[in-house]
Amino acid sequence: FETKPKRTKTAATMARTPYARRQISGNNNKTMKSFLSLFAVLSLPAPTVSDFRRFDGPINAASNYIHFSEGYIVTPGYIDISNLVFASADEGTPNTYVPEDRDWNDDHSAVMEESRGDDRVANDDTYDRRQLEEEIGDDTESAIVSGSTYVDIVLFHEPSECANTRLGCDWTELGVGANDGLGNLRWCCSDDAKGLGLCKGGAKQEGRLIVDPDKFDGQHRFLGVPPSGTWSRAVKFGMFDLKEKDGSGKYVMVVANCNDDIGRNLTVTGEYVWKSAHGYLPGNLFGEMYFYFAVAICYLVLLLWYVIKFQIYRDAAIPIFQWFIATIFIGFFESFFKCGDLWVWNVDGVRFWFSLYTGVLFGVCKRAISRVLVVMLCLGWGVTCDTLGGKFKTLVMLGLVYAGVSAARDVMTIISITENEILTHNEEEEILDVVSILTFVTAFIDVTFYLWIFDALNQTMQYLESMNQSRKLKRYLRLRLFLLLSVLFAVLWSVFGIVDSYNSQRMVNEEENGWVLTAVWEVNYFVVLMGLSCLWAPEAGAKEYAYVMELSTLGNDLEFDTNVVDSPDDDSDEEEESSFSIIVHE
Repeated sequence: FETKPKRTKTAATMARTPYARRQISGNNNKTMKSFLSLFAVLSLPAPTVSDFRRFDGPINAASNYIHFSEGYIVTPGYIDISNLVFASADEGTPNTYVPEDRDWNDDHSAVMEESRGDDRVANDDTYDRRQLEEEIGDDTESAIVSGSTYVDIVLFHEPSECANTRLGCDWTELGVGANDGLGNLRWCCSDDAKGLGLCKGGAKQEGRLIVDPDKFDGQHRFLGVPPSGTWSRAVKFGMFDLKEKDGSGKYVMVVANCNDDIGRNLTVTGEYVWKSAHGYLPGNLFGEMYFYFAVAICYLVLLLWYVIKFQIYRDAAIPIFQWFIATIFIGFFESFFKCGDLWVWNVDGVRFWFSLYTGVLFGVCKRAISRVLVVMLCLGWGVTCDTLGGKFKTLVMLGLVYAGVSAARDVMTIISITENEILTHNEEEEILDVVSILTFVTAFIDVTFYLWIFDALNQTMQYLESMNQSRKLKRYLRLRLFLLLSVLFAVLWSVFGIVDSYNSQRMVNEEENGWVLTAVWEVNYFVVLMGLSCLWAPEAGAKEYAYVMELSTLGNDLEFDTNVVDSPDDDSDEEEESSFSIIVHE
């Protein structure tokens, strides 16, 4: 559950941060830790809150904020909160407060199905459509105790017309909360809300969540909390059925303990379930599961092709081929475990933590080894030289440092998201501070890699051009083309993302297809890797390719006498003819 405080600015600015904690001040939302922390979150897989969700925490009597949980449901589906147990956190105080009579059935036991569309009963009072929980305390049927206060639970659908906008939906336009049009927004019918004229339900609405019957088209439950004594109970009618006519999309469940005058502080423990038609996987992630399955197949095909060619030309193999195999192999297993994680989530309703963290770690390894591999190619390994000398150790060490820092950042970011119900506010703040530092370090290492790549590529191409090595230069021109197109695409997609984030109506529906924004980067990476694999595919003579020299003819009487040198693969002390080859162009 997250919290939404009351606001003193325009209600249209009700944007909510996606991972807000429950401990939040009544006047302002908690701001993001830093841009780098946000970047770290966005670079990870989708948020890892299972759709068997757990809530263990307080719901204090307060009118200045409400608690909410949101998710994407593909209808028909349901949300079940029957296993959430509400309990008193104190003994309470007997009082003489008697709420105004409400329009519910005399025996307090009837449960009316929420009406909407053609099923709505004409002239049906909104409070008649609220579902009353009839059992009090120790499961004995009883009328609501005099002086009881109430916990309101509402579920409503955010239309895509507003859910896909930069500011998000104004809940007051959907019937939850109220504002006076002057920037004053209230969720509960408190004293100041009454003073602002926002409690149109009269005395019935005092100390309750403000629900406008003319706008609200969701489902409503509420619990009566006695003024004193030990009290504990679950929501008996906690199943929110969502039919196909309700529509797929983003749903929000709000829990409010609004009466801060005589209300009691409560605790909530237990699990609640969000389930779509296809399973427990959030509806907006179902496409991502199929995407990673397709990517895993592509990696597998590329891996098989490369390994087969490697076996055919095994005698001519050079070490750079093994680095390509390792990179493709890691990419395949990253996609495999991410797809498996989403599949298990969809079937069982909980994350398979081994697949989750294994997929993340394979992703880290893929990014690290890819950077090392590209630098090796740009340094000319296997084309202009058969060894990198001391640069090899430096390069590998830099890759290991990158992998370690990036892994720590990603894992800590996941923990700060998935364990936000367990971590204290200070612990989460400390983790995000460390994540910010690790993101700085990762960015610094990335810049180092990028500068090294383009510097090495420039030097290698200058060398080949000065030596008139046209065939080798052609390969590096293609390498440069692949890298530049990848960089150009990354810049354009980043600009698109920034422009889209500032549009009032987003071009990419993030609520439904938000995974596409990160999936595009996977496609970009795979296309570059596939292109480089084709350029450096195993072939006959690859082992001697670094020693092949091209010479243009200056006439028909050109002669070339090779020096006698040791073969790079010969460990004996004997001398033999040079392994250099001559290619003469007429």
